[in-house]
Amino acid sequence: MRTALIPGTYDPVTLGHRDIIRRAAQIFDHVVVGVAVSQKKGAGPLFSLEERVAFATDAVADLPNVTIRSFSSLLVDFAVEIGAQAIVKGLRAMTDFEFEFQQASLNYRLNPEFETMFIMANPEHMFLSSSAVKEIASMGGNVQSWVTPLVQQALITRFS
Repeated sequence: MRTALIPGTYDPVTLGHRDIIRRAAQIFDHVVVGVAVSQKKGAGPLFSLEERVAFATDAVADLPNVTIRSFSSLLVDFAVEIGAQAIVKGLRAMTDFEFEFQQASLNYRLNPEFETMFIMANPEHMFLSSSAVKEIASMGGNVQSWVTPLVQQALITRFS
């Protein structure tokens, strides 16, 4: 069975994330969405690990070959733990590529057993990021078309 790992902070998960996960699930037998405890971004995640896992679980509930797991170890160590053969990352723009290329190179140096595959974002989601969603929601903007109803309600609650 070919397993892919799609890691991220998912703070919160967006429909862009969901699209990448869905497309990877069409290619691989099993996809594990790895929700990172924290990637040390800014002051840390807005949502708790438990909330982020719940958001991701809800977003992919209709994809039977996708599971959600949290992790706090090195990415390559987590990939070994779950039996992944590939790490899948979504790319929106050239700036994503530069960062992800560096990460893929580091991961290869840590463990050359893993391939990193990139899936280009659907043009509908190329502009979308968790950071932008949080910023818009914090100012009272409508993010309904970019997140699941569960995430939308959590953002409204958090910023009200």
